[in-house]
Amino acid sequence: MSAIIDSRASDLVPARHEDLRLVTGQGKYTADWNLSGQLHAFVVRSDRAHARLVKVDTAAASAAAGVVAVLTAWDVAEAGFHEIPSGPPLVGTDGKPQAKRPLPVLATDRVRFVGQPIAMVIADTALAAQDAAELVEIDYEELPAVASLDAALAAGAPQLHDSHPGNVGLVFEAGNSAAVDAAFAKAARTTTLRVHSQRLIGAPMEPRACLATYDTAREHFTLYTPTQGVLGMRSSLAAVTGFDASRIEVVAQDVGGSFGLRGGPYPEHILVMLAARKLGRPVKWVGSRSEVFLSDWHGRALTLEASVALADDNTILAFRFEDQADLGAYTVYFQSMIGTKNITVTMGGVYRVPALYARSTLVFTNTVPVSAYRGAGRPDIAYVIERLMDQAAAEHGLDPVALRRRNFIPPSAFPYTTANGTVYDGGEFAAVMDKALKQADYAGFPARRAASEARGRLRGIGFGCYLEASGAGGAPKDMVSAHFRGDGLVHLYGVTGPSGQGHETSFAQIVSDGLGIPRELIRYHASDPATELMGNGTGGSRSLYGAGSAFKVLIGNLIARARPHAARALAHPEGTVEYRNGAFHAGEHHISLLDLAASLRGPTPHPLDCEGESVSGTTFPNGCHVAEVEIDPATGVTDVISYNAVDDLGFVVSPQLVQGQVHGGVLQGAGQVFGEHAIYDADTAQLLTGSFMDYVMPRVGWVPHIRTDYHLVPTKLNALGAKGVGESGCSGSLPALVNAMSDALRRAGVPPMDMPFTPAIVWKALRERR
Repeated sequence: MSAIIDSRASDLVPARHEDLRLVTGQGKYTADWNLSGQLHAFVVRSDRAHARLVKVDTAAASAAAGVVAVLTAWDVAEAGFHEIPSGPPLVGTDGKPQAKRPLPVLATDRVRFVGQPIAMVIADTALAAQDAAELVEIDYEELPAVASLDAALAAGAPQLHDSHPGNVGLVFEAGNSAAVDAAFAKAARTTTLRVHSQRLIGAPMEPRACLATYDTAREHFTLYTPTQGVLGMRSSLAAVTGFDASRIEVVAQDVGGSFGLRGGPYPEHILVMLAARKLGRPVKWVGSRSEVFLSDWHGRALTLEASVALADDNTILAFRFEDQADLGAYTVYFQSMIGTKNITVTMGGVYRVPALYARSTLVFTNTVPVSAYRGAGRPDIAYVIERLMDQAAAEHGLDPVALRRRNFIPPSAFPYTTANGTVYDGGEFAAVMDKALKQADYAGFPARRAASEARGRLRGIGFGCYLEASGAGGAPKDMVSAHFRGDGLVHLYGVTGPSGQGHETSFAQIVSDGLGIPRELIRYHASDPATELMGNGTGGSRSLYGAGSAFKVLIGNLIARARPHAARALAHPEGTVEYRNGAFHAGEHHISLLDLAASLRGPTPHPLDCEGESVSGTTFPNGCHVAEVEIDPATGVTDVISYNAVDDLGFVVSPQLVQGQVHGGVLQGAGQVFGEHAIYDADTAQLLTGSFMDYVMPRVGWVPHIRTDYHLVPTKLNALGAKGVGESGCSGSLPALVNAMSDALRRAGVPPMDMPFTPAIVWKALRERR
């Protein structure tokens, strides 16, 4: 199936239903919400990476013009609020559950990273709050800090938490160490490669913000905030505040990006709720871009050492991984899962590997806590596996294509249980790779390389065959509903809200295709408080197949509910009535679904209102991405000459939306490969890349020629047959682009390098080899 533009809709209908609203300024993000009588907040943050709080004096700030209140840790304690939730429990190699160190809403006696909240100033205006924040006097007793994994693990390193000697938060293992050791002992050849997936800033387009109001009579909060899932956010807010979840309403109309950063609450969410209840007025906080850098959870920050054992015939005998994950200063949200379960569940990749073992060490540092960032470990494990395969081929004089082909899990082996117990339901990995290599004209590369070398340039080609496990979801099932309001439209409801993916379009398209009615007559509404539904938010590439499968079930339920009404309208026995192309047919007579709905208008609820639900677990999207690069040795500047992606996504609803998701993921991966890097000062643990002046973001022109195609193998793990696409661009682009860079640089004698491949770093590496 080729990546063509979806032409089923009329030329008068926008490609995405939400686009007209968004591009004409009618979108509504959190900062756009304003309530009568609202106050404004500003957060006072630590400017030290590690220190004891000797004194926090808010007297001058409290007396400043326009200031209504200043909140400190004392107010949080008085309210009985708890720390920020820190994710699902894990068990270490010692058999004991992980001892968490959750982030306090406001610092009490000690701060552990630059940007940690200490106080919140509330005033009549945002500027008054910001000005008064300058008057908060803080006396610190500065402590030595550690800003990296190596520094934190060094002998005699400063300790962040007394409860965690050596700054080790957890040691986790998966697989069979003895089996892997035995495989390496008999291996004909082995290769080991250590890579870093550097710390990144999430940088969503919409800075974090929140607005809270409290209804005293009902003892009920309403919180406006960007989030990936209102139900998950609501339950976490309830856990912190002690309020029942039914007394908290979360509103998120439009969300300007999330990437895993917005799955749960931050201190600011809790503080505006506390302030709104305490002061009896709405309280609003809008973060600055600088605060995004200093306080939004960071991403990646992994060190992965991978080894492969090969037999005489180059079949893989075992993979071994020794990994380290930088937690930052506290345990937060999804963080601990990334460097443990997420990077081990598919640690065999697309290959038949008889023995697998991984050991991960989670480490505290005096930096911003790390959590989910597009893929949450999945791109990282795909990256190190595919770099390892290329490195093994280079070290032992093997063909990288032949090495992969020999070791792919064949279609006949599915369902396939990996050596660590993960069950893959299906895939055609060799066919996917062959299609990608043909699309990239892999056979013609030697001639193109020769032409580049004649011009004094280095040219490389690389590819990555990734496989990832999509998010299983936290809710037991996904529920959706359809309602008829008498306006000639079908109104769909679910709890899955958008953050740029096009849910309003894709869910409407599923129902349009299933019912045979125009998409422009269908509206999707996310998280309407008037509808009590269960389900998952966005995350883990599961939105479409989770809620989409529920909509697939809803289509059948709606037709079944409408059929007896149609039979009466057509004066035919119900068994003779058929549904097709948007209408019920009986003999020569027919009535459209929408006309039938209009004829039944009156009772509440409408007779055709119905629900659909589906249970959808983990799926396994996979693909092969091929990148070709050219390097100017005189400057270190790299041009991505071509990029080809072939993905197995199971089922595609809208090729155009999928193409956008892949393009976005590829560019996000290119950002990490060629520039993005959150850097801390080694001595002070101050963030050195605290703005876009120092932190580079990817440009569209970095990967100008992206060709996408599909090799679809539908899954039976959900009703829709889809596998997910949101993270595939990152999972494919990291190994493809870095393997292409390595291929080019290897010919110049440059040893394996880590991301990012900035011009300066590439130029220096080439000079050092001369």
